[in-house]
Amino acid sequence: MGRMFGTDGVRGIANKELTAELSYKLGRAGAFVLTEGAHKPTIVVGMDTRISGDMLEAALVAGICSVGAHAVCVGIVPTPAVAYLTRLYNADAGVVISASHNPVEYNGIKFFNREGYKLPDEVEDKIEEIIKNNLENVPSPTGEDLGRREVRYDAAEEYIKFLKETIDVDFKGLKIALDCAEGASSFIAPKLFKELGADVYVIHSNPDGKNINKNCGSTHMDELRKFTVSFKCDIGFAFDGDADRCLCVDEKGNVINGDFLMTLCAKHLKKTGKLNKDTLVVTVMSNMGLDIACRKENINTVKTKVGDRYVLEEMLKGNYKLGGEQSGHIIFLDYNTTGDGILTALQVASILKKENKPFSEISSIMHELPQVLVNAKVSNDKKDLYKKDEVILAEIEKLEKLLDGCGRVLIRPSGTEPLVRVMLEGENQSEIEKKAHELAKLIEERCK
Repeated sequence: MGRMFGTDGVRGIANKELTAELSYKLGRAGAFVLTEGAHKPTIVVGMDTRISGDMLEAALVAGICSVGAHAVCVGIVPTPAVAYLTRLYNADAGVVISASHNPVEYNGIKFFNREGYKLPDEVEDKIEEIIKNNLENVPSPTGEDLGRREVRYDAAEEYIKFLKETIDVDFKGLKIALDCAEGASSFIAPKLFKELGADVYVIHSNPDGKNINKNCGSTHMDELRKFTVSFKCDIGFAFDGDADRCLCVDEKGNVINGDFLMTLCAKHLKKTGKLNKDTLVVTVMSNMGLDIACRKENINTVKTKVGDRYVLEEMLKGNYKLGGEQSGHIIFLDYNTTGDGILTALQVASILKKENKPFSEISSIMHELPQVLVNAKVSNDKKDLYKKDEVILAEIEKLEKLLDGCGRVLIRPSGTEPLVRVMLEGENQSEIEKKAHELAKLIEERCK
């Protein structure tokens, strides 16, 4: 059996891989590990709109209460709301039941520590080890020592209040389109933007438990593009199912990805003296256009492996305040401890209001270089050979000299398939396509 915890908690098809039994065990083991030593510990539990959420929440809460912990159920709220509410309620841990941008049949369970940060690998491993050892040594108190379930009906309002405090303008005069992905932002985002004075136009905010992420949200933006243009909105925001991501559409219907949003926000934070060390943290998959734009603004960039957890680790290590991914998973560490889609939308909308220019003009801060990705088929035992082969290394060096600061070569072995991914960026689309295929072919030939 492989590792139970993936890059973002425990995920799987609900009632098949992620069963009620497993959810109960995660509740028991998680509560035990995360609250060791705490007197009558408290754990915040939230979820997205998936139909399987009720089943998994019931089992998870049963597990939490069975070790004597207190479960505070906050209902349907975004993932970042759970991180915030854990801190607000001075709880010992938080758990969110969500599979983010994945289809309805999937669900997941993700833990936060008392500070609202995702768990490091070693803590997840400890929880997993306890489950594999059949929950040995996990207490089963009786009588008055059992835990209780409490429902907080004001949790969403508490989160809205917090979000409002992150900006210093209202949105009167702005026409804003929202695609809530039939997910956790469906109640909160429209209410928040209306209360801030915007004219709000909303799609996909009627979740029925089955339609989350279905042809909508940040993974399917065609409808929002047309909708934004049709209603002559100044900007459109698309969230995913648990609202930890946000992508944009400008007034012309162009999709504005996370790289553009991070560059824009970094420039604004630098201007206001809030971009610590004038540094933005991104992953290796961010377009080189971001680096070029940041250099023009005298903003430093630090690169990490792919995954928001690695971005956050680097931010904490270097005391940086802004970081994220091209997918729209953006962390504003002055305000929250994880990617927050609605918070991102607020920051971008406030910049739009202050600049008083079309969003297409504001987002032109960055020019995205053409990008080509080609897979080289290589057996699993030879996926790292490209790092040592002199012929491959010489070809990569030659390409990098050819691109000379206006492009780059990135080679990444697949974590799950017998492939090496060859990615080239540059100003000339046809040229980099040709070079990427040639390099992929060379890697296949040399790694037979």
